[in-house]
Order: sequence, then structure tokens, then C-alpha cells
Amino acid sequence: MSFEARHSFGRTVRSMSAPALQRGVSLIEVLVAVVVLGIGLLGTAALQATALRGGQSSYESSMAVAQANSIIEAMRANRSGNYTRAMSCSIPSATGSRAERDLRQWMIDLKMSVGGQQLANVASDTTTCAAIGPSCPTDCEIIVQWDDSRAGGLPNRQVVTRTRI
Repeated sequence: MSFEARHSFGRTVRSMSAPALQRGVSLIEVLVAVVVLGIGLLGTAALQATALRGGQSSYESSMAVAQANSIIEAMRANRSGNYTRAMSCSIPSATGSRAERDLRQWMIDLKMSVGGQQLANVASDTTTCAAIGPSCPTDCEIIVQWDDSRAGGLPNRQVVTRTRI
């Protein structure tokens, strides 16, 4: 099949139609398509990584709030106990009053749930810390602090819960 085209000089030129000249896809077109597809896949992978970090940070925040509520309930059950604690990452000793035992178990649970530590490693964790005070039980402030940098947050992220017992 052919077509005619008239140029400005007045003569007629015969040539092949466009579909007859092009057969298949050029290498440059394939390379451009691969580059566009690669950029799209890299963007999708980056989006997935950001979503995972955000999900981890959200999980840790939720666990910090749950653990704060856990110690509040222990304080309500033992109103005569002294639960005041300065900001510390250490685990209290197992001996002593019921309040000290509650604080010990709470710190272990906190380090395992928020800090992501295994039971064998909780004593060496220096990034998950907590404080309770200053004037409990009339006005309690529970501060849970942890390293959120692996989830894209701050290295000393805090959740503060205030309550009256």
C-alpha cells in the first residue's frame, strides 16, 4: 500500500505507508520501558519500607500506652504501695514490697513489648526507660521512653500518661 504526498515544490512523491515501514519494537523503546518500570518498582519498594517503619512505630506507641495502663492498674490494686520512680532504664530488684515486685515485672514487660527485647536480654537494654511520679497517687505521671530510631522516629521517644488513682 502506498500514499502520495505533495511537497511545496509541486512534485508528487510516492512512499510506503507507516505501518509497512515499522515492524516490531526498537531497542531504545524497550530500554525506556524497562527504566520506567524500574523506577515504578523502586518507588513501590520505598513506599512499602516507609509503611513498615510507620507500622512498627505505631505498634511500639500502642504497647507503651498499654504498659502504662498496666502499671496504673497495679497501683489501683495496691494503693498503699510506693510506685514513685525516677527516669531509669534499670530493672528493680525482686526483693521487697509488692510495689517493688510490680515495678520489676512492669519494667521487664515494658522492655519486651516496647523495646523488642528477648527475656534473656532485658537487663542489658539501656534504651527502654520509665518514670512514675511526681506526686502519686493524687496526680500520677507515667513516662515511657524508648529508642524509636529504627522505625524512623526519635532516639528518645516518649509517651506520657497522667492519671489520678
